[in-house]
Amino acid sequence: MRRGLVAVAVAVAAGTIAVAAAADWPAKPVRIVSPFAPGGTSDTLARLLAEQLTDKFGQNFFVENRGGAGGLIGSAAVASAEPDGGTFLISSIGTHVTSPATSPNPAYDPLRLFTHIAYLGGPPNVIVVHPSLGVKTFKELLAAAKTGSGAVNYISPGPGTIGHLVPELLARKENLKFAHVTYKGAGQAMTDLVAGHVKMGSVTWSSALGQIRAGTVVPLAVSSARPMPEFPDVPTMKVLGYPDLVATTWFGFSGPAGVPKEIVSRLNAEIVNALGAPAIRQRLEAEGIETEKMSAEEFTGFVASEIAKWTPVARSMFDSVSAR
Repeated sequence: MRRGLVAVAVAVAAGTIAVAAAADWPAKPVRIVSPFAPGGTSDTLARLLAEQLTDKFGQNFFVENRGGAGGLIGSAAVASAEPDGGTFLISSIGTHVTSPATSPNPAYDPLRLFTHIAYLGGPPNVIVVHPSLGVKTFKELLAAAKTGSGAVNYISPGPGTIGHLVPELLARKENLKFAHVTYKGAGQAMTDLVAGHVKMGSVTWSSALGQIRAGTVVPLAVSSARPMPEFPDVPTMKVLGYPDLVATTWFGFSGPAGVPKEIVSRLNAEIVNALGAPAIRQRLEAEGIETEKMSAEEFTGFVASEIAKWTPVARSMFDSVSAR
């Protein structure tokens, strides 16, 4: 009996300490890991949130870019971090769905080893080409990839991302000759595309939007369910006959498993409020990023549903590409 009372007392004390620590959080600078190189949507969202949360909590939230392996390296680092509210991650469909599905050793379970806190939103994927390729429509791209003397090289944000899987699925469906050129992130990839070192890109709308506006790349198809308001003449994959390629490269805010519920609740509320502010919403929508209000529980369920939806597709594509 005495042992049982002692155990209960210890548990109550531990819970009281945890609640007190959460109430005092954040007492030190907080790291937000963006698991891709600077210049992409993950980096943009990380820096936007760092600024907003720093202002709100009066403590420094700073961004650490830790790219590589389709987001697996930075994500694994967060999965192994202490769940004390000092380290968080810009999670995504790449880091928590497609990359784990296509990696032989992802080093983490995307549900069990994370606390999923808030849905941030994301842009669709867009297929763009360098003008020197000489194609102006999606139909012309298909013809060039079928009849050209060599494969059309293309960039993506990294292996296992939606930007990687969309061209590979197209290649399998239409018997096309595409060759993936691997980069650690969208920034350097877009630089090489604009320079003409590679001829095609399959990247997020926000990563390519500046170059689309400048006319340095030609947009041929977008994976959104509806046309993009600023460029309504760019056809959607659904209109082109590929409804299974309607996809959003979504991003979220996650931490290691075991982050105290009080911290999760505070962060979710502040992130939802920040994303709902008219100035920020307008800024994100201008880059093709659509947001949606979700509780931490809803976001966790959303991640689970995306894993169930895309894992079979990603694994099938990975096996197909590996067999080439």
